[in-house]
Amino acid sequence: MKSSARPFVRPTVAQSLCVKSCMKKLLLLVSMPVCALLGSCGVRGVELPHASALMPVPNAAQSPAVAGGPLSPEEVALNARPLKLPLAEPKIVVRKTARRLTLYAGGQIVRVYPVVLGFEPVGDKEKQGDGRTPEGTFYVCMKNAQSKFYLSLGLSYPDTEDAERGLRDGIITRKQRDQIARAIARKEKPPWYTPLGGEIFIHGGGTASDWTAGCVALENENIKELFDAVPSGATVVIEH
Repeated sequence: MKSSARPFVRPTVAQSLCVKSCMKKLLLLVSMPVCALLGSCGVRGVELPHASALMPVPNAAQSPAVAGGPLSPEEVALNARPLKLPLAEPKIVVRKTARRLTLYAGGQIVRVYPVVLGFEPVGDKEKQGDGRTPEGTFYVCMKNAQSKFYLSLGLSYPDTEDAERGLRDGIITRKQRDQIARAIARKEKPPWYTPLGGEIFIHGGGTASDWTAGCVALENENIKELFDAVPSGATVVIEH
């Protein structure tokens, strides 16, 4: 009785090289999204220079807000009025659920912009890599005119409250808690390298989806106006 098994045929050198090349391409495609998230704006370092090459930036020309919808006619009319610079007591309020950033001057609303959030938009930020946008009261601790997402305002996350929570939950050490507390007391940039995460910015890049690693993203034209109007030290409130 003849065996039905087919005889083994050794692949040629060309076939082996082809298989290896295909496997490398497959691994590259799988790894790129992961690298993009790790290298984006919410992790260790100051806006890692290689991240923009890995993370696709939405097209600002085709970006409606995710949850907030388009601006109302009243908001459009408000944004058409010229800003009187320098602003008196500038303050930024981000309402996460509404996907809106409101700019105040002297207690009056002077601008309303659509925004998007981290890839896990619900809930307060707890640790590095969770994809959440932090909630609380912060200040602009740096301005970056060379951001890979056009322009950016760095926020003072983690703050003292985050540091106390992190110490209580065993996420950071007492030394790290103290370093964060000292920086906040001096109104400086807090450490961004602890397990609490950091490098939270308001930046450009578009509002097509919740695509950041925890930052607040606007259309490029809007971050340009905000960047020019808001000084370092200005208060930023991020609400649920």
